[in-house]
Amino acid sequence: MMFSLRKISLLSLFFCLPFSGVQISHACGPDTDCVIEGDRHYRIRMPEGHDGKTEVGAIFFMHGYRGTAKGTMKNKSLAKAVSDLGLALVAPKSAYQDWAIPGAPQAKEPIELGYFDAVVADIKQKFNIDTSRMMASGFSAGGMMTWNLACDRSELFAGYAPIAGTFWEPTPQNCNTSTANIIHTHGTTDKIVPLAGRPIADTKQGDVFKVLDMYSKKGGFENARAYKNAKLDFECNELKNNANQILELCLHPGGHSMKSAYVTNAWNKFVDLGIIK
Repeated sequence: MMFSLRKISLLSLFFCLPFSGVQISHACGPDTDCVIEGDRHYRIRMPEGHDGKTEVGAIFFMHGYRGTAKGTMKNKSLAKAVSDLGLALVAPKSAYQDWAIPGAPQAKEPIELGYFDAVVADIKQKFNIDTSRMMASGFSAGGMMTWNLACDRSELFAGYAPIAGTFWEPTPQNCNTSTANIIHTHGTTDKIVPLAGRPIADTKQGDVFKVLDMYSKKGGFENARAYKNAKLDFECNELKNNANQILELCLHPGGHSMKSAYVTNAWNKFVDLGIIK
């Protein structure tokens, strides 16, 4: 009889849940997709030891061609580097095998900008993310996605750090939003995404130098300062404008490669300059 009563009680609780305001939510994080807008998703890793209450900043890292959010989360070096900064790592996922941005071979239509708006809104609602302390970065095709965000969503992130990727041709003659802070990293011997770009299918990768020239004119960036970063084997050229924003190109002698230090270097510089508080 005791068992029967308990069973009835549990069943009553179960059937009352939908009407009591209690919602059953599915957790998501580094090992589980955070689903938004139907079949789109992203993943997120909070910093090690996060108490679930403290608000933290975030680095969005966009994967390369045929990459996944799951794959980004498997990058232990990147995960540790971002966690050591006390930040969340957000891993978006492209609409197709590649990012659906203007000029991309597989892009049926450029739909990624709205997706990123939705991801930012979702992490703000579900996680303790300070959306004023976010940086966008990405490698290869992910670097191209980062440039598109800088050009059309300049207010969405405090800083942008594209790595080995820029726009597809034809590159923009101007950008639709205000100027952003950008640190671009690229290998001088990159053959996959050369600095001057290369043809792929019926399109072509953009020329990094032409893009930087366009952006420097748009934002009034001038007074170039050249410096070296021996630790990363960088030769950098930094420009600033009257708003104290920066546009920087850092070249290394390597090929098509990405190191977590490239990401943290950009974040730390944005912080040192007071761009990210």
